Amino acid sequence: MTNLEKYKKAFVDALEVSENEVEGLTYQGITAWDSVGHMGLIAAIEDAFDIMMDTDDIIDFSSFEKGKEILGKNYGIDF
Repeated sequence: MTNLEKYKKAFVDALEVSENEVEGLTYQGITAWDSVGHMGLIAAIEDAFDIMMDTDDIIDFSSFEKGKEILGKNYGIDF
């Protein structure tokens, strides 16, 4: 499974959306991605990549695209 597939799967599993819906998603852009959903998503991403995200990164994680940027820049995950 590629890193992009793992990343998309975290969104699908945590937010209960289809894989086709994940690109372009933003925090609070759908009902499931509220504050509780956000923490579930972060946990799923941390599990998928075996990382522990910093608080600032969790707060800045505001969209599908921003998440890829944060993971690449701060955690060395290539997409």
